[in-house]
Amino acid sequence: MLIGVIGAGKWGSALAFAFSEKNNVVITSRTPRDISNFVSLEKALACEYLIIAIPAQQISSWLEKNFTFKGQKVLVVSKGIEASTGRFLNEIYAKYVPDENIAFLSGPSFAVEVQQSLPTALVVNSTNDKLSKEFASLFPSFIKAYTSNDVIGAEVSGAYKNVIAIAAGICEGLKLGNNAAAALISRGLVEMQRFGVSYGAKEETFTGLGGAGDLFLTASSTMSRNFRVGLGLSKGQTQEQILHDLGEVAEGIGTAYALHEISSKKDLYLPIAREVYEMLEGKNPQESLKDLLSR
Repeated sequence: MLIGVIGAGKWGSALAFAFSEKNNVVITSRTPRDISNFVSLEKALACEYLIIAIPAQQISSWLEKNFTFKGQKVLVVSKGIEASTGRFLNEIYAKYVPDENIAFLSGPSFAVEVQQSLPTALVVNSTNDKLSKEFASLFPSFIKAYTSNDVIGAEVSGAYKNVIAIAAGICEGLKLGNNAAAALISRGLVEMQRFGVSYGAKEETFTGLGGAGDLFLTASSTMSRNFRVGLGLSKGQTQEQILHDLGEVAEGIGTAYALHEISSKKDLYLPIAREVYEMLEGKNPQESLKDLLSR
């Protein structure tokens, strides 16, 4: 199959490498790159299968400026909630791609390990079972691809786990110990499940690969950008300093702002997400810890 990968960051590049095991893959990005199989955006968009790895906060404007639906089958591999509107990615894409032509990827997957052909298992989520199975068949031998129709569950877990990962990084940076980290992550899982179910997600999604699997990975390793955001916050660094040091997008930041907006409008109880938002806004991490323990 001919697959076009949109977005040549670490994740897009890793997936282009992975899918090239069984398929012909081309890749493109906003700025030209000196990498193999790099093509113009126009050529990439002409492929039957598209993998879109554009950061969540940029997707809306990118689609508006660049995308015209011509029957392509789309796999969205970014994870987040739009900070300015509180929209999930499936809501953003709905204006441009019919439900039967779009799927969303979830599950534990550090780009650097995918690039090394290390094994993992992921989930292709779509309301169109046939499309999920089509995309699942394209994955390389070192990735076991499952399918699910719980799109909103995949969306919530993929976005929310990045916020919990920031909190876990703060926990690590403050040297609170393994007991505290385990308590935080398990309560974070409950929090994101409660949030997802309020939107119609299936409870079991949050104990699977896209929920607990991705959360445990992202909230326990310095390979996670969002975890490193938390480490920076624990040292008193500003958002600007942290992002400068990262040199990459950390989706949990925008999602924390989106969750704050949503919880304010809907009066939802999201204690960990709220404290992450307040720390991003400058609250002392020690104070946040005290407030969390007193809830």
